[in-house]
Amino acid sequence: MNAATELLAVPGPVGRIGVALDRPAATPAGVAVITHPHPLYGGTRDNKVVQTLARALVELGFACWRPNFRGVGDTDGRHDEGVGETDDLLAVLDAARAHPSVGGRAGLPVVLAGFSFGCYVQTRVAAQLVQRGEPAPRMALIAPAVSRFAVGQVPADTLVIHGEVDDVVPLADVLAWARPQDLPLVLVPGADHFFHRRLPLLKRIVLRWMADAASGRPPADDYNPD
Repeated sequence: MNAATELLAVPGPVGRIGVALDRPAATPAGVAVITHPHPLYGGTRDNKVVQTLARALVELGFACWRPNFRGVGDTDGRHDEGVGETDDLLAVLDAARAHPSVGGRAGLPVVLAGFSFGCYVQTRVAAQLVQRGEPAPRMALIAPAVSRFAVGQVPADTLVIHGEVDDVVPLADVLAWARPQDLPLVLVPGADHFFHRRLPLLKRIVLRWMADAASGRPPADDYNPD
């Protein structure tokens, strides 16, 4: 993303997980794991939406970890429909929490952010964390691919952003997913699935809605992935 971006290798269940780490100027106030769109359709950690999320969260003080999914770039393995990728992200999150950049501080806020297919994997990760007895993390989901994958229930304070003219994941499908959860959406007028010419607005929305994550405010406590 910039000259300060570090390329790391995290040990995963099937080998190396290649990660780009973007750090804030000061000691991180939290950690964020940001996931990219479908790897079989060209998705990588350098996707523009993923990088926009990272820029916003770095401004908020988060150390941002952007892994490549299995079989992409410097990450070992083959695409596993989100199942193995969930295990990989848990390994990345564990590495992020233990990384020297956070100074061994326990209990730092965690943000799981994703775009499209990456949203599906992040909802699986969030459910696994709750099953491990860990608090539900703060989540930011951009154009969640709910019509293509079984995207699960999310915490009530999850940020969901969708484009008005998304022709990959229709807005009606996202509303049908959100409605039973009473989950608000942020609609970006005129935006397509990839937010062409809308990335500055996307960043502003994330900054506005996620700023309180840096304060360590506890996430919603009524999240039950079952």
